[in-house]
Amino acid sequence: MTMPTAHIFLRLPILFIIFNLITTLIPSALCNDDARYTECRNTYDCGLLKNIIYPFWAANSRPQHCGREGYQLTCRDDQNTVIRIEDQDFLVLNISREVHTITIARVDLWDSPCPSRLVNTTLDYDRFAYVQAVRNLTLFYGCVPTNQSIANNFTCKIEGTQNDLAIYIDDSISSLTPGQNETFCPYNIRVPIMWTGVDRPPENYTVDVLKQVLKQGFRVEYYADWKLCGPCMLSNGTCGSNITTDSFLCFCGGQPYEETCPSSGDNSWSWKREVVVGAAAAAGIGILLCVIVCCIKSRKQTFMRTKSHQDLEVFIQNNGPLAVKRYKFSDIRKMTNSFKDKLGQGGYGDVYKGKLRDGCLVAVKVLNASKGNGEDFINEVASISRTSHVNVVTLLGYCFEGQKKALIYEFMPNGSLEKFIYKENSLKTTPHLELEKLFEIAIGIARGLEYLHRGCNIRILHFDKKPHNILLDDNFCPKISDFGLSKLCLKKESIMSMLDARGTIGYIAPEVFCRNFGGVSVKSDVYSYGMMILEVAGGRKNSDVQVSHTTDAFFPDWIYKHLEQGSSNLGLPNPMTQEENELARKMILVGLWCIQTKPSDRPSMSKVIEMLEGSIEALQIPPKPVLTTPIRTPAESESTTLSSLIC
Repeated sequence: MTMPTAHIFLRLPILFIIFNLITTLIPSALCNDDARYTECRNTYDCGLLKNIIYPFWAANSRPQHCGREGYQLTCRDDQNTVIRIEDQDFLVLNISREVHTITIARVDLWDSPCPSRLVNTTLDYDRFAYVQAVRNLTLFYGCVPTNQSIANNFTCKIEGTQNDLAIYIDDSISSLTPGQNETFCPYNIRVPIMWTGVDRPPENYTVDVLKQVLKQGFRVEYYADWKLCGPCMLSNGTCGSNITTDSFLCFCGGQPYEETCPSSGDNSWSWKREVVVGAAAAAGIGILLCVIVCCIKSRKQTFMRTKSHQDLEVFIQNNGPLAVKRYKFSDIRKMTNSFKDKLGQGGYGDVYKGKLRDGCLVAVKVLNASKGNGEDFINEVASISRTSHVNVVTLLGYCFEGQKKALIYEFMPNGSLEKFIYKENSLKTTPHLELEKLFEIAIGIARGLEYLHRGCNIRILHFDKKPHNILLDDNFCPKISDFGLSKLCLKKESIMSMLDARGTIGYIAPEVFCRNFGGVSVKSDVYSYGMMILEVAGGRKNSDVQVSHTTDAFFPDWIYKHLEQGSSNLGLPNPMTQEENELARKMILVGLWCIQTKPSDRPSMSKVIEMLEGSIEALQIPPKPVLTTPIRTPAESESTTLSSLIC
């Protein structure tokens, strides 16, 4: 009976010291972060621009050491953001952190093409560079009028000039006409522009249109040690500079470093060791040092988050506040009434019905802690938070607390598309959708997909389009959802690299799992759309196990057989009116064009919309793809990455 008691008393000094370390020294150390680290970690707003980060800074909003020399912003009246480059003031219209570009416009030409001072546009080429799409517009002033008609002219009184006639010329696509050559114009300036949606300027542009073009501004890339800033952020630091030498610094919790912060273990070990040595010396018991170190290291290994969760937190923090709200998991529990009303489940989690404080109904997707390494969560938040389109589901918020991750979407009362097109999924309570409505849904999906490919500020490849991931609102307007497997890429990148295949068997383009067919691109999404629209038109899965084990089991093969036989109704089982037959035939022909084996043979989503909205007579029967019968697998319904299938 005495041994256990003695053992407890022997451990009391150790427990007492550890308790003091945790309750006094550790919290105080965590609170003593470098002030610059705390200041620069937060984003700031300037004018109408939100969530600005390195390398930009503003005198009254963000210290200079949080940015770089040459990137100071001036905030005017909560409306305008101004940057000064080579003694010229420019309005900052947009900042794109993903591709490191800003859109700027000259302040002196904002209200009128008649500046008070004639100065060419110049850049600090050590910090900025024009993007490829920028062109020069030359403005000529003080021109002497002639008897000939002069195109692209406007009236402009410049101090020191005798004549009010002015001319503008787009240098990249125009030159002076004979009439303009004969016109003597003693003064001119060059202004960078970006002609949006126009191949060449019309001959009779008014001065109002010229003002509009000048207000669109032009894009420039900015350079600020991105090769150093990226690793710094990944090491849980924040980017800044030494204002004395204008050199890069990575601000960390304890002190700044020239490149990256030390690993979390090394960074915390130094001060913990000093605390332990001091405590051991004060106590006078040398043996306690080893015991305390072992206890602290064991505790740290037990409770420290995994590398993937650290990377996920760094991503959320360093990308600044997103357009959607971040919730606590306790908020998720409240809005779902403790997960009472379950709407469905998938490979990556369960979906519950919930309600926000304002009464708005939502669908809450709670991700399984054991699934994936956080990449799917990052993909979904990063992708869908950048979108705003009637045919893309709206992300209202997200939750990230260690292993607990959730996404909050707008509630779709009619659920997913699959229950309206597959007979085996149809319930007696499910309303029947006419083919005309299904055709409208197909066009809506195409428009949403075209927006993801071309309408966003950065291109989004979905990689998992199928009826299960198309949600329908109360008016049966389709919404593309589930961006867990999506990829972001710059618009100038037509082909993207991938280390693994991703998607759902039966909807994956050939080039995704076998690079011999071509590169992965937006045409891979077109293939998935084609397979889906064939199922919508046929009212069955493309691979139907309930059909006999013949080629009829694969719907595209079955359709091609009826096309070769010249069947007018394509062998579809349900009786149709002439109008319904035309809509079904149109969807099937477009779907067959979309599933061509070679990506280059498939239409773009813009062309798909044009084909669906055009005349049926304009659609030709596409050639039969080299690959038609799909890869067989028992798990055709689950989205996944398919590394084993890559050629």
